[in-house]
Amino acid sequence: MTIKVAIACDHGGVALKNYLKQQITNVEWVDLGANGTESVDYPDYGYKIADAVAGGQAQLGVAICGSGIGISIACNRNKAIRAALCTDTTMARLTREHNDANIVCLGARLTGDVLAKEIVETFIKTEFEGGRHVTRVEKLTK
Repeated sequence: MTIKVAIACDHGGVALKNYLKQQITNVEWVDLGANGTESVDYPDYGYKIADAVAGGQAQLGVAICGSGIGISIACNRNKAIRAALCTDTTMARLTREHNDANIVCLGARLTGDVLAKEIVETFIKTEFEGGRHVTRVEKLTK
């Protein structure tokens, strides 16, 4: 079964978004934009991807802006979302294992293409550990 992964970005993340979609082919991408370099507002795309993941259009998400910070804040406004800004594969693995994060956020101006691909691949393939982490994650959704 192919996993559905939503992907969204502001104008600063379009090139990285397109690279990831081209390089990671073992998922079904749900592309929510942006699609050009004309200035757009990252909260609009953060809310859009959060709604898509929370609503079941995709199991996981990848959100990208220049730093990754703004779009992660926007995503986390949705109570069903646990978005994590990751700058390496260890963070991507741990946020899935311990936090059951459902959106990984990337900074296109801070993270190179190859590393971003490795982060996303790690995020997608890593499962939530459950166990002692369940109670902690449940506290995040209250």
